[in-house]
Amino acid sequence: SSLTCPHCLKQSNTFDPFLCISLPIPLRQTRALNVTLVLQCERRRFVRVGLAVPLLGTVAELREMVAREGRIPPEQVILAEVSPRGFLRSLGDAEELGAAGEGAPLYAFQPPPARRTGTVPPAPPLAGGCLPAPLGLAGSCGGGGGSHPPPAARSSDCLHPTAGGRILLLLCNTAGNGPRLARFGPPLVLREERGVSWEQLQQSILAPLRALLRGEVRVQGAGALFRIRLAGGSAPCTYLSPQDPRPLCHPAIDRALQLSEAGGPPHVKLTVEWDMSTKER
Repeated sequence: SSLTCPHCLKQSNTFDPFLCISLPIPLRQTRALNVTLVLQCERRRFVRVGLAVPLLGTVAELREMVAREGRIPPEQVILAEVSPRGFLRSLGDAEELGAAGEGAPLYAFQPPPARRTGTVPPAPPLAGGCLPAPLGLAGSCGGGGGSHPPPAARSSDCLHPTAGGRILLLLCNTAGNGPRLARFGPPLVLREERGVSWEQLQQSILAPLRALLRGEVRVQGAGALFRIRLAGGSAPCTYLSPQDPRPLCHPAIDRALQLSEAGGPPHVKLTVEWDMSTKER
């Protein structure tokens, strides 16, 4: 309060403690997080959105927010961190949101629609015209069945004799070697048959990349145009073999499917490694 004498004009100011109210500064409850949506829509293929996510929330809440932004069911959302060198990890629903998106930019993938039941083509025959045999038996080539697979058969032939079903593949294309390895093009998501050959897998990977490559790449008889490495998980340096008649039936693919975090459909993250000479030709 302030009081002024009318005679000497002296002013007296008094500060009463009970008139001073201390207000706590509100704590921040949310943080900004940018997420790039990879959708199965021609008009909205890649959409980057900014979200205010709760600091003490879980990835399940983030999945719900992303699903609302993309107008897709939450169970179809796959969340993964993608660095300039490729995939880092997938995010599970039980994880806390505190560290989500800090290691690398965050992407949300919508899987392609599943093919209707009954339209899956039969698995191709093995090399030499052999038909898939029961587990633990060799392929039938006109002779008697033995108790061991033929010498040219891979472990994938024994583990998946029917090679049925389709799996989700998250793909990152990279070029260079060692510390110069760098990602090019957007990350992609495919739904592929497990029984495809290496050449068929190459065709599926090349199809969305033709606009990014300088020249037309001929797959027929070209051999292995790139290397395919499993990203993330417990075996980050596992490569699929071009000599394997069914590379997606490799045991490492099964382990990757089992290790894919809860939340979203099971998937496998693959890094496609190109040599600079192949990419630029």
